[in-house]
Amino acid sequence: MNLRGRNKVTPEFNMSSMTDIVFLLLIFFMIASTLVSAEAIDLLLPKSTSKTTQTKNVAVSINKDIEYFVGMKQVSKDDLEQAILKEVEGQEKPTITLRIDEEVEMKHAVFVMDIANKNKIKSTLAVKSQ
Repeated sequence: MNLRGRNKVTPEFNMSSMTDIVFLLLIFFMIASTLVSAEAIDLLLPKSTSKTTQTKNVAVSINKDIEYFVGMKQVSKDDLEQAILKEVEGQEKPTITLRIDEEVEMKHAVFVMDIANKNKIKSTLAVKSQ
């Protein structure tokens, strides 16, 4: 008497569905990573709990080596005012965002804010939210 079952279970694992999922995830992350644009100097910003709104403005950055940047372009301290005025030229309500490394002394931020105030440009300080 033969008591074995008619259906034989095979101990094989089909990897094709797992491969499809991996490729879909790969495509998703490739597309998502191109949507993120990191157009900024790498700085360690001070922290704040308040929220800010995003508007079109000019970024002025100062890194820990006291190098000044308008957008992504490095400028000297003497040419900073002309570079800012060139960037905000033609804007109705010009605004600059100060992105300053947390190790930089406050006098450098005040220098940029004085330029903004003298030329009637609104200035905001970028901080990292907690």
